[in-house]
Amino acid sequence: MAKPIEASNSRAGSLPLVGSEIAFDLTNTSSGRGGPKHLEHLTCADDVIRWAQHSRVINPSEAAWLANEIGKDPGLARRLLKRTLELRELVYTIGAELAAGRPPPSIQIEQLTHIHTTCLACAKLVAHGQGFVWSWIAADGPVERILGPISLSILTLLTQANLSRVKQCQGEHCGWIFFDTTKNKSRRWCEMEVCGNRAKQRRHQGTKRPRK
Repeated sequence: MAKPIEASNSRAGSLPLVGSEIAFDLTNTSSGRGGPKHLEHLTCADDVIRWAQHSRVINPSEAAWLANEIGKDPGLARRLLKRTLELRELVYTIGAELAAGRPPPSIQIEQLTHIHTTCLACAKLVAHGQGFVWSWIAADGPVERILGPISLSILTLLTQANLSRVKQCQGEHCGWIFFDTTKNKSRRWCEMEVCGNRAKQRRHQGTKRPRK
């Protein structure tokens, strides 16, 4: 019987998915980068699996199977966490550069290409609708089953999307990355209800006149 994913204090299974791309949702598993309230939500392989199920990279049965496998193989657990964090930081760097209007360093693009090539070695083209899509099976490559769709997400964006729509939240000590899908590219915040409202509150407090 597959081992259920153990409970965790991490928010990996409940983080808002506001990146509009799976790859950017992965970068947002680190909160408050560079600030005093920095939080790491992927602290173990179980967190990675929990996030992957939450973001629908994998389904619940795959999540249970993967949890069972890493429970039996500590080496696999370490590789899953290490490679996921490596891809996350790579995508974060690329996204942050694009959001700042700068081209990402070629070394990062080369590293991303290498990761995706490794993932494709475990993938198959399968019929989907009127065409074909890349598909990964967990048993053929447990790590690649999670990383494959994520690396495909960022590479598809880099080759097919309007990169001026890649933005970084302007909230204080936030830095979450997202793809702006608004008609006039007006989105500024990861979530208006969170960072947007906090900015409004700071502006309001700054305009208050002190009492005499």
